[in-house]
Amino acid sequence: MKVLILSTFQSSGGAAIAATRLMHALQKNGVEVSMLCRKNITFGPVGLRKQSWTSIFERAIIWMCKGFSTRNLWATDIALLGQDVTHTREYKEADVIHLHWVNQGFISLAAVKKMLDDGKKVVWTMHDAWNSMGAYHLKIQQKDDCLERSTRERKQKLYAGSRIQFITCSQWLMNEALKSPLMAEQRVVAIPNPIDTAIFKPEPHPDHRRVLFVAQFVNNPMKGMQYLDEAAKIINNDSSEKVEIVALGRDIPYISDTREMAKLYASVDAFVLPSLSENLPNTIMEAMACGTPCVGFRVGGIPEMIDHLDNGYLANYKDSEDLAKGILYVLDEANHKRLSDNARQKIINCYGEEAVAKRYIEIYGNEQ
Repeated sequence: MKVLILSTFQSSGGAAIAATRLMHALQKNGVEVSMLCRKNITFGPVGLRKQSWTSIFERAIIWMCKGFSTRNLWATDIALLGQDVTHTREYKEADVIHLHWVNQGFISLAAVKKMLDDGKKVVWTMHDAWNSMGAYHLKIQQKDDCLERSTRERKQKLYAGSRIQFITCSQWLMNEALKSPLMAEQRVVAIPNPIDTAIFKPEPHPDHRRVLFVAQFVNNPMKGMQYLDEAAKIINNDSSEKVEIVALGRDIPYISDTREMAKLYASVDAFVLPSLSENLPNTIMEAMACGTPCVGFRVGGIPEMIDHLDNGYLANYKDSEDLAKGILYVLDEANHKRLSDNARQKIINCYGEEAVAKRYIEIYGNEQ
């Protein structure tokens, strides 16, 4: 059995990291798997070099349909244009085509139809709600406009009678997806992303009340940095012992080396991710694998990862005071070693490479 993984990006963003980690986990478990990503522009304006021409043309269509507005321009995908991967050796030899996040001009809906017509088994991992909606990725950003309606109609035609096996990374996203009329008759299973617990592991470090926040873009309001800032002010105003916040993202200096990143996770006393919308964040998984207790809002798939008061703290949604309470619980009130050990064990049991790979191998081997 040969598997081809398709992902717009190879290492940029949580979905791409999850796809790459799954490829490595499958390879370690005896599966012959390869991966293709979107071709990048190597010349022209710097701001466009990470985009393909199909992505640029599709952005232009969306921009015009939105009345020349840039609002949610990059949170909208119509999958009208895409690149042809069917001529590649990897595609021709593959028994299974495993789609991940393939938006922004990489794989069109018409291309998925071609894969099905070619008799390929198609597995599609959902990293957000786009598959179960129209043109938008998040319900919080959804608008019932012409882009949403037309894209939803094209998905209805593709899904009708199709043999696509949909995978969600969290039970929460599966439940949300199944509420959509688009997914009513589709096969949907929840399988989490894997992580290499030999790389992400605990390291001894002194207690210095450091709290880490990591996001691809720190200033993205959906990641909730403003709530962490408010929580830190509450703590530092009420406590004689200050809390140090370490923030890391692509829009500020960041660490690109995986092993160095793992050491950073292991060197802090808590990891905080106050996101307003999340599926199954890699960052929480990485921190917990390093034995670092986590604090986050009770939203999306985060409650599947953080067991309240057992390996971290689940704060009330958009509640900075409760977020501050959770940070103080992890730093001062709880038995930190107990939280740390529980966090590490949760990741080994639920998200280890072998366990996740076996579930995907079973999916690949099932008859269509």
